Amino acid sequence: MSDLNELYQEVILDHNRRPRNFRTIESPSHHANGHNPLCGDRLSLDVQVDRGQIADVAFQGSGCAISKASASLMTDAVKGHSVADAQALFERFHRMVTTPPDEPVENMGKLSVLAGVREFPVRVKCASLAWHTLKAALDRQAAVSTE
Repeated sequence: MSDLNELYQEVILDHNRRPRNFRTIESPSHHANGHNPLCGDRLSLDVQVDRGQIADVAFQGSGCAISKASASLMTDAVKGHSVADAQALFERFHRMVTTPPDEPVENMGKLSVLAGVREFPVRVKCASLAWHTLKAALDRQAAVSTE
């Protein structure tokens, strides 16, 4: 295994063991629940939007290491940014994880650790659950499923 792959695995394991923003927000302005029936991942996402900016974002739930790490990395990536920026980041992330494994992808900083799921199509849904749940929350949809 290459040093880069080992580093990526360590980042994913770290975010799984010590997820950032793993909590609830008392009175969120936006909320959605996500479910990946294929592997049982469940996610509850709270977002506090203030004047078009994501002031706070938090999640709770259970699932595989990729699902939890993706939610942790996502909350770090969107907090403090505009809703429009978060929606654009959703599109970029979705492209990254669904591009065929033999094609190059855009460097997305820390989020790039999840690009490896492209090689395991079943894991794409694990990595994208939090992102689809964020999109649902921002679109004021109560729930989303990856099926």
